[in-house]
Amino acid sequence: MPADVIPLRRPPIRQATLVRSDIGHTFDVFVRTIGAWWPVQPFSAGQEKVRDVTVEPRKGGRVYETWPDGTVSTWGELLAWDPPDGFTMSWTGTPAPTEVELSFAALGPALTRVAVEHRGWEALSDAQLSQDCALPGGYTGGAYATGWETILRGFATTLGGAA
Repeated sequence: MPADVIPLRRPPIRQATLVRSDIGHTFDVFVRTIGAWWPVQPFSAGQEKVRDVTVEPRKGGRVYETWPDGTVSTWGELLAWDPPDGFTMSWTGTPAPTEVELSFAALGPALTRVAVEHRGWEALSDAQLSQDCALPGGYTGGAYATGWETILRGFATTLGGAA
C-alpha cells in the first residue's frame, strides 16, 4: 500500500441504554449479577451449559463463564477497572481478540446511561469480519450491533426496564 494511502478504520460498535437507577447500584448490579441477567443463549460459549458468569473486580481480573462440570471459558481480561464509571476488557469471543469498554454515566440521582463500545476490529481479517458470531452476519452484517443492543436491553430489564 502506498505511504499516502490510509486504510479505512473499522468503526467500533456502540450501543447504550438508560436505566432508572443510580450509577453505583447500576454498576454493582451489572458486575455482581451478570450471570443472572446475561442472555447466555446465544451470547456465550457454553449456552445452556452456563451455570454462572464471573467478573473478577480488579484490573487484570478475568471475565469468564463456568459450566456445571467445572469447565471455565474465559471471555477476557480487565484492562481497566474504574467503578462505578466503568471498565474495559479484552474480548476473546471474536476470531482475534478485540476490546469492550462499558461505561456508566450518572444523568440524575436515579438515572444512569450504560454504554458499550466494542472496538479493535482491525485485528480481524475481512473474512473473519463476515463470519457468524452468536448471531448470523458477524461484524459486517450488523450482528455485533444487534447483539449488544439485546444484551443491554436484557440488563435494563433487570433494573425494571429502560428509562
